[in-house]
Amino acid sequence: QDLIHCIAVNHFVYVNINMRELVSLHVGQAGVQIGASAWELYCLEHGILPNGQLPPDETMDGTGSFNTFFRETDAGRYVPRAVYVDLEPNVVDSLVKQGPYKDMYHPDQMVTGSDGDAANNYARGHYTIGKELLDRVMDQVRKISDFCEGLQGFLVFHSTGGGTGSGFGSLLLENLTVDFPKKVKMAFSITPSPQLSSAVVEPYNSVLSTHSLLEHTDLTFSLDNDALYNVCNKALGVETPTYKNLNRLVAQVVSSLTASLRFPGTLNVDMNDFPTTLVPYPRIHFLTTSYAPLVTADKAFHEKMTVNDLTTAVLSDPNNFMTKCDVRRGKYMSCCVVYRGDVTPAEVNAAMNKARSWCHFVDWCPTGFKCGINSQAPTVIPDGDMAKVKRAVCMVANNTAIAETLTTIDHKFDLMYAKRAFVHWYVGEGMEEGEFAEAREDLAALEMDYEEIGKDYSEVAEEH
Repeated sequence: QDLIHCIAVNHFVYVNINMRELVSLHVGQAGVQIGASAWELYCLEHGILPNGQLPPDETMDGTGSFNTFFRETDAGRYVPRAVYVDLEPNVVDSLVKQGPYKDMYHPDQMVTGSDGDAANNYARGHYTIGKELLDRVMDQVRKISDFCEGLQGFLVFHSTGGGTGSGFGSLLLENLTVDFPKKVKMAFSITPSPQLSSAVVEPYNSVLSTHSLLEHTDLTFSLDNDALYNVCNKALGVETPTYKNLNRLVAQVVSSLTASLRFPGTLNVDMNDFPTTLVPYPRIHFLTTSYAPLVTADKAFHEKMTVNDLTTAVLSDPNNFMTKCDVRRGKYMSCCVVYRGDVTPAEVNAAMNKARSWCHFVDWCPTGFKCGINSQAPTVIPDGDMAKVKRAVCMVANNTAIAETLTTIDHKFDLMYAKRAFVHWYVGEGMEEGEFAEAREDLAALEMDYEEIGKDYSEVAEEH
């Protein structure tokens, strides 16, 4: 239960909801790019201008909804609770320091190296160049955390295929586990796509990074560029999507998952609810994500988007998923569906009852749905691809089909590691070759775990 403090002043009652803050950590090029799109959306949702101030003659509502992501200064500015980290300065300089929202950030919140980037090498991000930046980054994280009254946890944005996102991302998560062991750590990880690749050594970086995510995060939202391209291309009709198009999709997902912390609703989902609801076993915390409606402005007027239609879309339509795996071939273990906008509990119950009849769950978890309902309709970015709609739904689920993505990357890893190709670049940065084998064995065990979990009781009984 939230603690609600009522303060009577001049016969008015102001309601101040107990603070529940989140700190966002944007690591590497992918993390920084997602961050630029996410903070653009948060500002629009809370009515904050690019300079961190409110428009003239406007005041914040009395609920303190902005506190989840922003800290109000004595000068009346709203500063993001975020840290941007990259081992080379170009991306942070162009997108954040020189971007439209440059006046909003505290200069110390942008930490960049000057000795060159991670060169797509996990070991450079984790052992050599990354280690030099670690103290500066952790100092900023502690400073921002000290300004929080009720810190809920950390959102880490990174890619597992690059050098900084994988190497430094892992190093940062390890240190967060030591310094903040009781706080929820959620990673939004851009995982390598089955078809698209940005670096030859992606499989190495991804396997090493996933090994760390297994140990040091409570939840990992797996997103991949291939699936995001597919969504932009097929659902939104963008012929040649840019990273900005993809990142704005990710921003909508993060916004929906955190809406209950920021805006009033009839059925709220707390950050601590996600791990409790979605993670049946500590290692099984890699989640698929989908969002609906994904429609352009010219189509929105011609479509009837009922709660039932949206629920069906997020649970079964491949074009709405942001992870390249077919959930229809897997089984759901648990599922969290967050509704926004003009939605009533009666409509949600009716949609859930219908979904239960065809949604394929493991037999040991027959009631695997959790719902959240928030009254704040989704905000759209003015020049964005998506239409403004009255209601939307975001789903995150633990589905055995996610093992497909692990199998694909493990296979690519095996092909390269059998010849020890490129391994010397990692060993030369101070990494031991045994770490490759250790990480690969850990992921092989994870694949086996997913296979075991997907079995029905009858199959397990026959084996024994």
